[in-house]
Amino acid sequence: MAGGRRSGSVALLRGMNVGGVTLPMPRLKELGEEAGLHSVRTYIASGNLIFASDEGEDAIRARLEQLIERELGRRIGVTVRTAGELADVLAANPFAQHPGNRTVAIFVDGPLTLDGLRHQADEQLELGKRAIYAWYPSGQAKTKLVIPAAKDGTARNMNTVAKLAELAAAAGA
Repeated sequence: MAGGRRSGSVALLRGMNVGGVTLPMPRLKELGEEAGLHSVRTYIASGNLIFASDEGEDAIRARLEQLIERELGRRIGVTVRTAGELADVLAANPFAQHPGNRTVAIFVDGPLTLDGLRHQADEQLELGKRAIYAWYPSGQAKTKLVIPAAKDGTARNMNTVAKLAELAAAAGA
């Protein structure tokens, strides 16, 4: 993102609007603007902030996490990906033949590993670049699967990833 050219990107908030953590999307948009981001918009109520910026992801992540913590009184993890990275996630999806609503990319900034999986039933997993792909044949709502490497990550189904890639590309145009 650095280098003076504005890039379309997405900030993915972890655990937003689930488990009692709520942040109205209009307020998230305002926080993005307060963070100095451009062409800011949100997509669905699960913590997806689309924007353009010429800053690096670490600076953007730190500023958004600080603003969101000030707003909510607790830390919410933020993962930042460019439009190009989201497009790459789509292209590399090893489960592309399966429905997009049952296949997810778990965006992880730390080490990627499938070590320590617990309660795996019919789910299938593959490691990607900065993402863990998971196919949930029986649906995500029914799974008991625990993926330790995903503890600080955030998941989006492939239908959402496709839309976010499209919106992020437009934001950077």
